[in-house]
Amino acid sequence: MLSCELRRISMLSPSEISTYIDKAAQNVVQYYIANKISIATAESCTGGMLASAITSVSGASEMFECGVVTYSEKIKSELLEIPQDFIDRYGVVSDEVALAMAVAVLEKSGADVGVGITGIAGPTGGTEEQPVGTIYVSVVTKGNDITENLALSEPESGVDVRLRNRLMAVLYSLETALEILK
Repeated sequence: MLSCELRRISMLSPSEISTYIDKAAQNVVQYYIANKISIATAESCTGGMLASAITSVSGASEMFECGVVTYSEKIKSELLEIPQDFIDRYGVVSDEVALAMAVAVLEKSGADVGVGITGIAGPTGGTEEQPVGTIYVSVVTKGNDITENLALSEPESGVDVRLRNRLMAVLYSLETALEILK
């Protein structure tokens, strides 16, 4: 569940959320470089936005191992080697698959931190059981993991729900990438 602060930020415009992302990405890059920590990402619904946010910061090459966009089940299964029966059992949008994505990219890259993101950004694709805004983010280290359903609520009318949900997943991922190490 999002913290009160992140819930408040989620009500801002996409351009305002992007400002928070830029600052969070700078903080992650600076902290990771200073502490000789590396990160790798496996993204689905964010389509590489997390990797882009990190690599937009000068010096990111010192701490960023790789980013993969595994949008389809087939690629999650083939590239990340998440068994198809595992995806079938838990559903492609689940905490189990987000965690499996994070663990796979961590192991394949040799990074210190792995991030997996999967979800329903919207505005279509939601169901009663998994409404738009159901986005699972998993951040793992070799000894710890944090996996969360962001359960984003509907924004004010006129807001691009898809963009807002994707941005919030990126912001949460960056915040958690710092939190898991402290």
